[in-house]
Amino acid sequence: MNSNTKSTRISLTFLVLDLLFATAAFLFVIWYKPASRRVYLPLYIKPFLGFLFLWFTTSVAGHKYKLSNKESFREVLDSIFRVNAVSVSAVFALIYLFERFSYSKMIVFGTIGLTTVFEIIFGWFYILEQEIISSLEQSNKILSKPKYVYPHFSKGKIKLEELPKLREDELSILENLESHFLTEKGELFQFLKVKIPLNRIAKSKSDFVKSFGNIKKIPHQLLIDLHRINDFRRINRHFHQMNKAVGKGGYFVGCVESLEERHRKIAKFPIFISKPMYLFDFIFQRIFPKIPILKEIYFFILKGKDRAISKAETLGRICYCGFQIVSVKEIEKKTYFICRKYSEPKEDENPSYGPLIKLKRVAKNGKRIFVYKFRTMHPYSEYLQDYIHELNNLESGGKFKEDFRITSWGKVFRKLWIDELPQLINLFRGEISLVGIRALSEHYFSLYPPEMQELRTKFKPGLVPPFYADMPKTFEEIIESEREYLLKKMEKPFSTDIKYFFKIWWNIIFKKARSR
Repeated sequence: MNSNTKSTRISLTFLVLDLLFATAAFLFVIWYKPASRRVYLPLYIKPFLGFLFLWFTTSVAGHKYKLSNKESFREVLDSIFRVNAVSVSAVFALIYLFERFSYSKMIVFGTIGLTTVFEIIFGWFYILEQEIISSLEQSNKILSKPKYVYPHFSKGKIKLEELPKLREDELSILENLESHFLTEKGELFQFLKVKIPLNRIAKSKSDFVKSFGNIKKIPHQLLIDLHRINDFRRINRHFHQMNKAVGKGGYFVGCVESLEERHRKIAKFPIFISKPMYLFDFIFQRIFPKIPILKEIYFFILKGKDRAISKAETLGRICYCGFQIVSVKEIEKKTYFICRKYSEPKEDENPSYGPLIKLKRVAKNGKRIFVYKFRTMHPYSEYLQDYIHELNNLESGGKFKEDFRITSWGKVFRKLWIDELPQLINLFRGEISLVGIRALSEHYFSLYPPEMQELRTKFKPGLVPPFYADMPKTFEEIIESEREYLLKKMEKPFSTDIKYFFKIWWNIIFKKARSR
């Protein structure tokens, strides 16, 4: 039996038993209450069925039944008390909402309390059984502890081979670009000439995109599209087509009217006109396309024309679609980008786009979890981490310097911690703890030394990190701060988290410690 099947079987067993526990607890309290069972059972049977549904729903949502993910009895207790506290809060809210104050406290509290006791006993026996099995396996040497294998992550640009020299019978695209295609775009030609080895690119393997869907299917060494991507309804589909048309290591050149240039155009109007224009543009052009129902209205009206797209979103989409950014430059009120194909497009099902996003993070035991946050960056920004790291490196506090991916309102969200609120979902599910190290992206995790990667994956990430207790300045200081916290937590888990929790909130409230 594989681990996934075993995990599912354990979860289903606990789920069924838990419903039986709740039913047994309810019937026992009804029987024990000093009054006729004929009175109480008919009166409370319907409310109990509602309670049972609520108890089941919150338990599944909070991952209480996933005992195979728990490695100690403390984790089992934490899961039971955390989820049951939510269930009890929901029960009290419903009693207050429907004004059922006449319900017997003994029946309500007795059923919940006795069910919780049954759950704890079952959890204790499960952990005890796992410890016995583990000790037997170790003593008999049936299983050996698997060595943690760290995934390989690229740092900076992926090295692509230089284009081969032209054959004697081939003509380069260089002269043709200067004398024919880009005669009226001298600055753009110079930009391409400096950044692309045009003398190595064959004219026969180069092309200008004249219309969407009408591109030769040869492996191009250079493909140039001077249409603004703002006017494409499906930008990723367009980039996917460019990816298919360009050979490995080949160049793709395109352009966009960036959000920044759009703002500069609006700012030219008098302030009493520009302010309403900017507000309308923000709501209609930036919010509408990101909300499911409003998105359909937006594209029905504009047909995908004149979209508001930031530089960060453009470059993020390029990386998502299998290209590596070579250079970016503003020319004649447009942002031109040069990129090279290095892979097929990524297959992520849900690249971050809407206001509520989920980001893949490295968690305990090297597992990947999705952390929920409110968006503070432009869409597709997560695919630019390698590019930003190479471009700007890290600044004080371990953040990327001059990170253009962050929106103006995103900076406000970060200062007020609003962006972190959806992580309460992860806390409720038991995927993160209240206090703990940051949940890192795969790229950022790869920057840590191997011994710290191994130490980090022994613990759950946290909602409030030790960063705000020590306030380290450099990346090296951040690593040492986390190392000190984790080593203390290994010796005294509970007291360490309590100490750090109060120190963190003291710094946040009185010393104005904030995320940037």
